[in-house]
Amino acid sequence: MKKLIPSEWTSRLLATTSIDIRYALLEACLIGLFSALAALLLKEGIGWLGGWRIKVIYIYGAHIALPVIGFGLGFLAGWIVELLAPAAAGGGIPQVKAALARHPVMLNLRVAIVKTLGTILTLGAGLTLGRRGPTVHIGAALAAQLSRWIPNSPANRRQMIAAGAAAGLAAGFNTPIAGVLFVIEELMRDISGLTLEIAIIASFTGAVVSRLFASTDLNLQDILSLNAPNTSFTLGEIPFCVLLGILAGLLGGLFNSGVIAATNFNRRLPLPMPWRVGLAGLISGTIIAYLPSFFYDNTGLRGFLIAGELNWQHIALAFVAHSFLTIVAYGSGAPGGLFAPALVLGLALGDLVGIVQSSVVGDEYSYLFGLAGMGAFFTAVVRVPVTAIVIVFEMTADFNVVLPLMISSAIAYIVAETFFPGSLYEHILNISGIELTEETTTHDFLSQLTANDVMESRVESLPSDLTMEELIQAMSRSHHRGFPVVEDGKLVGIVTQSDLDNSGKTHQQMQLRDIMTPQPITVAPIAPLTDVLYLLNRYKLSRLPVVECNKLVGIITRSDIINAEAKRLTGDRDTTVKSEPSYIIYQTRSSATGRGRILLPIANPHHATSLINIAAAIARYQKYEIHCLQVIPVPKHINPSQASVNVIPSRQLMHRLERWGRKQNIPVHTQVRVANNTAEAILETIAQEHTNLLLMGWRGECSSSEKIFGNVIDTIIAQASCELMLVKLGTLSYSFPYYVSGEGKWLIPTTDKKNIQRTMKFLSALANVYTLNDYPLLELSQVHNSLSQKYSLRELENTAKAIADKIHRPVRIFPFVANSLPDAVSRLNYQRKYDLIIFGATSEDLLHNGVLDSIPEAIASKTETTVIIIRV
Repeated sequence: MKKLIPSEWTSRLLATTSIDIRYALLEACLIGLFSALAALLLKEGIGWLGGWRIKVIYIYGAHIALPVIGFGLGFLAGWIVELLAPAAAGGGIPQVKAALARHPVMLNLRVAIVKTLGTILTLGAGLTLGRRGPTVHIGAALAAQLSRWIPNSPANRRQMIAAGAAAGLAAGFNTPIAGVLFVIEELMRDISGLTLEIAIIASFTGAVVSRLFASTDLNLQDILSLNAPNTSFTLGEIPFCVLLGILAGLLGGLFNSGVIAATNFNRRLPLPMPWRVGLAGLISGTIIAYLPSFFYDNTGLRGFLIAGELNWQHIALAFVAHSFLTIVAYGSGAPGGLFAPALVLGLALGDLVGIVQSSVVGDEYSYLFGLAGMGAFFTAVVRVPVTAIVIVFEMTADFNVVLPLMISSAIAYIVAETFFPGSLYEHILNISGIELTEETTTHDFLSQLTANDVMESRVESLPSDLTMEELIQAMSRSHHRGFPVVEDGKLVGIVTQSDLDNSGKTHQQMQLRDIMTPQPITVAPIAPLTDVLYLLNRYKLSRLPVVECNKLVGIITRSDIINAEAKRLTGDRDTTVKSEPSYIIYQTRSSATGRGRILLPIANPHHATSLINIAAAIARYQKYEIHCLQVIPVPKHINPSQASVNVIPSRQLMHRLERWGRKQNIPVHTQVRVANNTAEAILETIAQEHTNLLLMGWRGECSSSEKIFGNVIDTIIAQASCELMLVKLGTLSYSFPYYVSGEGKWLIPTTDKKNIQRTMKFLSALANVYTLNDYPLLELSQVHNSLSQKYSLRELENTAKAIADKIHRPVRIFPFVANSLPDAVSRLNYQRKYDLIIFGATSEDLLHNGVLDSIPEAIASKTETTVIIIRV
């Protein structure tokens, strides 16, 4: 009876959807939602703890409260991070960059929770850091955790982490476009379609949720609407924008150098993290206690600067003090970011330049310099000019700020990169011993290959109506422990050794369909190897059927992936270097109703009719389709897609073959390719069309002494993954398939009964060329060396009986004594005048001067009838 609960294949639907792009987009929405909620929680927690700190200041005084709270909460934040998740230390952007570069950096729910709690304590303690960097880190960590909970392709995991980072930034600043640009410009530098789609969805979802809950506290639009005496920008202000950019570039570079120096200093201190962060809080609290009261609250300081309510002395003091305190806090490794401090410092610097401009020119002070300074200093610190411009613009929605913002940011970037080159975050990673490189990793290699590239096309499958006894025999004959189950060429299930063991021994009358697992997990031929490996690991599988339109076209195992990786590591050209692919200039499609497909390359149009008749005989018997191919070669220096060729003769030939297929009621597909290498074009077609049998014409001679069959066929014999049949058409009038009206004679020569097995498969199919009453006479000849004293006639009789039982026709035997198979073939053909000579040979035999001797030379020179060689 059928299993009510299938074993390892029960999750087919979940496995299939896990690598579907639609579900990746749905996951991006969830990432945006959770990132926005985390940003809201972070903001509310910091606000509540900051409000409590201000109340304590009024009760106990700033000189006592600020140092004590700074040390206490800072120590607590450092202790929690060091104890629970050391990866949650710092700003978070370096960790996300390292994770996206595939370094083993921890990103999970624990990191997100600890980062949230640590940032609340750090900022609540009064350290001069921001919460937007942490929201990026938290969003990336939540995305990484969701990717573990929700089945998803590993090829999409990096995009999910990047989407979480984008959503965190968008939720923190309420700037969805800037969130996407930050991913492209700083984190991944990737503009692929999937990266953009996922980042956009997550970023805009995060921004929308953030706006619904009003989780941003930089309400520049509201403040500027009340404090904007001058909203115009004139050409006379451009020199001051250039000056602002130069100052921002220089000071921003110095600021980065200070952060790097402080980080290095703290790494060398023989103190645990709680003490380092606690001391940073103590220093910050002590200094702030002696500053004007508007320094007690970072949010209040930003409000005063944006509103332009401070004089130049206080603004300069704010710039110097804020720079020093941020360097001290960030260098300690405290959870907190640099985005907000960089914007505040830029705002202060812009205000100072605006005051200078107002004094020199005599114009009224313009708030535009403050906004331009925000973008310029942000650019100098983070080195993302486009993101900086968009962040400020999205926060203000003021087009007047765009031009000064662009000028200042561009100048700041050039100056900063000139005097202080390199990203701050990459410098911090270098301090931690992590160096980001552009080299391609193993995962990149796997993502470049598909299941089609490494799968085994010659699949051992079983019909669903096998009895238990037949199933046991089939498994005992094979080294495989699992088999796809097919009906009419379509995959209907899979059976493994464990299925057979679980069925018990008391139900011998059951059939295979009763114990197989229906609807197994499958992959498409175009699935990346990363997806294949993910499914194999997640569902503990040893093999995956490869299907197209529910038709079994191959199977892929862990060994196939390991072999592909081994070839890459050893520099195998087949895996690492690919020539220019062939280019399809013409193709037609018939109905795909067959169980399999025969590929018929046509080099000589005069042989097309004979070859397609042979292919049709096999197609009718096996219920296959025929795919006719003509390859037009072009020189190697010409790209096939750009080559100018005369396709008219090829189209006419393909039209003729199409019409022939319709008359014969056989599905015939046609295709014309332009290629630098004919053999590679045929191999490409085999892979893309999921070919079961390759039927190739052959002239019977080779012009090169270094080749056996010729360049093309030698390559095909060595590399073709499907069954292979070589046909040398005869020159005599009675040769197969020219003359089939009378009784024909076929010779099956052999020196090894193993080569007979694969030949038997095609005998009945090829005989379909004849009418029912004119079935050919089959003669089996086993060749013996002339020096042998005796040979077993019984063995030859048994082989003949096996063939007769298979094809339901009598088979005559001819023991023959000769020095070699070619000699025997030549003498027998001369005596008996055969229509067809057909035999099997392995690839090794074919490519090492044939079977016992030089088959190509012997057949070409000693026989004039049709010869078919089947690779076994």
